[in-house]
Order: sequence, then structure tokens, then C-alpha cells
Amino acid sequence: MTAAPDPRPLTGEPLALDLLNTRWKQDGDTQDLLTDTDGLTVWLAANGLDGAYEADAKTLRHLLQARDALKAAMDGSPEECAEQIDAVLTHGRIQLGLTTQGPVERPEFNDPSWGPAWLAARSYLELLSTAPDRIRGCASDTCVLHFFDTSRNGTRRWCSMAACGNRAKASRHYARSRA
Repeated sequence: MTAAPDPRPLTGEPLALDLLNTRWKQDGDTQDLLTDTDGLTVWLAANGLDGAYEADAKTLRHLLQARDALKAAMDGSPEECAEQIDAVLTHGRIQLGLTTQGPVERPEFNDPSWGPAWLAARSYLELLSTAPDRIRGCASDTCVLHFFDTSRNGTRRWCSMAACGNRAKASRHYARSRA
């Protein structure tokens, strides 16, 4: 089954943030990609997970639990939400191995339907250990999207210069011209 096109305005972020970005605002209304398994199919395909995990109700339920935990962590502090993140992480582990190409890490799950949720939670931990100050929400008051700031000087403010950044610049210009 081929996934439908991804309707989200921001894609390609690290897995944890990409999961958070399955909710977005469009014309003032909240959109949610993960309302059903069709949306899950789109999200799995967008993240290269479509061949490894089933787009079924159980996987969707676990992924929504992970999204809620990540949202709570972004809205509060990671310490306050550690229990929620840990509740997802308890369903998997890393198996270390050695191949002819060198060391490898293989995720293992008692129940494969936890795979995408666990991978997203682990992605969040990796971002926290890499550069927690670069995990950001868009500076626009009307945007709910998140991104990992990869700019050289670490000053990215908007999810997209073409959308939120442009609106902010146009608004400032309008305010200056009216004054």
C-alpha cells in the first residue's frame, strides 16, 4: 500500500520532533495527521519505517502515547515528564553487536507495535544529550511546530522562513510603515 502525500508543513526533523509535528495549525484550525491508521501509514513512510512496522491501531495507540509524553516534555521540563518518557522506553532496548562493518546497535522490542514510539522517545533522549538548547518551538504565537536548530550560530527562530518567518517580517514591516 502506498502512503498518501504528507500534508504537514514541516517534515524532515529528527524523529521525536517529527512526531510532535504531526499536529499543526492551518488557517487557525488544529490539524492532526495521526487520527487514524491512514495518517500513521503516511508518518511511517515519511520516516522510513513503513517496511519495518505495521500501521495498525495498536501501533497508533502507542505512538500517540509517545507523542503526548514528548509534548509534555516540550511544554514543561524533561525532569517533570521523565516518567511518561520512561513508560514508552520500557518497551524496548538496544542490543549491541559487532559486524564486519564495525559496532552496531539494534533496537529490540517485546512487542513490535512499540517500535515507532520507542524510536521517537529514544530520538528525544539523543537530542537532549547532543544539544538540548537547540530543541525549539517556532517563535510564532500561532504555530505549534518544533524543530532542531542546525544553523551555524544557533539563532533559528521559526519553523520555516517561508511561512512563519515571512509573516513575522511582513508584520514588523507593516507596523513600521503605519508608524
